[in-house]
Amino acid sequence: MASERFLLVQLADIGDLVLTTPAIAALREARPRAQIDLVAAEHALPIVPDGLADRLITFRRAERNASRAFFDRRNFRALAEIASQKYDTIIFFHHFTFRAGVFKFWLLAKASRARRVIGLKNHNIGFLTESIDDAGFGALHQAAYWLNLVALAGASPEARPAQVKREPFVCERLAASDTLKVVIHAGSGGYSRARRWSPESFAAVARSLQSECGAQIIVVGRDDDDGHLLAELLQGAPINLIGKTSLPQLADVIAGADLFIGADSGVMHIAAATRTPIVSIFGPSNPAAWRPWRARASVLRSGVECSPCSYVWGGLGARDGCQARTCMKLVQPAHVLEAALARLDQRRAQKLEAPAPSSPLPTARADSRLRLLGVPVDGITYDGWIDRIGAWIASGDGARHVCTVNPEFIMIAQRDPIFFNILRRAAICVPDGIGLLWASRRLGAPIPQRVTGSDGVPLIARHAAENGWKIFFLGAAEGIAERAAKVLCRDYPRLIVAGVYGGSPAAAEEDEIVARVKASGADILFVAYGAPEQDKWIARNLPRLNVAMAMGVGGSLDFIAGAVPRAPAWMRDRGLEWLYRLIRQPWRLQRMLRLPLFVLAIWRRGSRDAAFAEKTV
Repeated sequence: MASERFLLVQLADIGDLVLTTPAIAALREARPRAQIDLVAAEHALPIVPDGLADRLITFRRAERNASRAFFDRRNFRALAEIASQKYDTIIFFHHFTFRAGVFKFWLLAKASRARRVIGLKNHNIGFLTESIDDAGFGALHQAAYWLNLVALAGASPEARPAQVKREPFVCERLAASDTLKVVIHAGSGGYSRARRWSPESFAAVARSLQSECGAQIIVVGRDDDDGHLLAELLQGAPINLIGKTSLPQLADVIAGADLFIGADSGVMHIAAATRTPIVSIFGPSNPAAWRPWRARASVLRSGVECSPCSYVWGGLGARDGCQARTCMKLVQPAHVLEAALARLDQRRAQKLEAPAPSSPLPTARADSRLRLLGVPVDGITYDGWIDRIGAWIASGDGARHVCTVNPEFIMIAQRDPIFFNILRRAAICVPDGIGLLWASRRLGAPIPQRVTGSDGVPLIARHAAENGWKIFFLGAAEGIAERAAKVLCRDYPRLIVAGVYGGSPAAAEEDEIVARVKASGADILFVAYGAPEQDKWIARNLPRLNVAMAMGVGGSLDFIAGAVPRAPAWMRDRGLEWLYRLIRQPWRLQRMLRLPLFVLAIWRRGSRDAAFAEKTV
């Protein structure tokens, strides 16, 4: 009779289940006589190797709403099956992100009657008896999180490969070919299509591999992936296995290949478990959490500031990314081809190597900064800001994004995960708003000075004229940017205006606008598309702008051009500029209602959220 009974719960998708297998194997090794049962999604369970768990309990899971699908009547039969047992320990391989999910897992814990309930600890969960802290998505790789969980049950937390079940797949074309085999998966599962790279880009890489290496291209995936379109785009007929394999058969096909190319997906994690070399493309999703686990992998990212935007820190974020999808478009076929050829060379040479490093995730500044409702605010002065700009221009080592943060921005960010992530990753978040000074004093970390974009733009222009820095003005209403540039040139005759252009933040115009900015040779870019669109535009395009600093300036150009008058100095000095603008522009009332909400939020949870030396992404 088994000495212990374990119930393991992993109800997420195929890739998540694959990344749980190292922890299950570690627990099996540490408790060889134990009864280990696994609850998992019915579409993912076939990938679990025989013998890894003693009993597989099927749960139905919808791709878009797993919590709602939990209440399917078939799942109640599974609950009854669990309740018929008496488990000693239940382990949840999940981040408890949503309240609905917490209720679902609480029901499972109650049904199991386990005295030990193990999981990740965060503020949403209270029924665990043993836990490790949930530091957020990407603080550890998902597989490492789960290994640390089973360590609480006596297993080793040492990293080990993932495992998948394999079944032979018979295909005459595969068996007959002795050329290099490259498997391409053009999907990402149904949960988030934003992770997909375009079929046209995959096809460009495949055609190059066919012509340069004589590679046999094998297209895999589901019918609702983009594989059929990819197959149609290829001139040399690929082996099309879309919808023709089970998960174990798919694992066998990939295991026999020389290279796997795909975006972040469950199929990518299957490839990693088969030890096949990988070239993976990441955009909205978080490679620190889901990069190929212990595989020979090249992880390609565009490096845009707003990526990753889903599953970062402690929340879901923007599961569907943004409409522009610039983070994926900027990964070019040439980049993927270069990585693929390098992997194939290594494969042919049969060299053993460590996984290739991926492009690093952007990290927050390591010096002191205050967080207000999770949004960083730097205690910087005008002089310190100008010094930073000069150092950035002198170094020439990449563009920085400066955000002018006010209470309205902070409240928008609470409901806009992409904007929230951008603010968290900006090089500087200057305190543009009297409400931030009040909040910082309340939290015992006073900000030394209010630093506004409206005052900062003329100040930067003055120093630009003195130092030969070139400025590009982008956006604003028709004619406003030109008038603002003329005013600044009048005030500072030596100012070099590299360019003035209107345009819009629409994705269709990005390439043209970026080309204009790059050709101008500008050092500084001011973008006046209104918040938060201006900062999203900057974040998407920052790696290819070739400027030292880019900043959203909102209505600052309207003030400089004289289109909108500023409040008198005495009102600005007393923090009443918001009142002046409201009197002159009553339509701003709805926006101004965010101010009392900000004050209320700081009263309720500001001290809990305040922190210094912010270093997470």
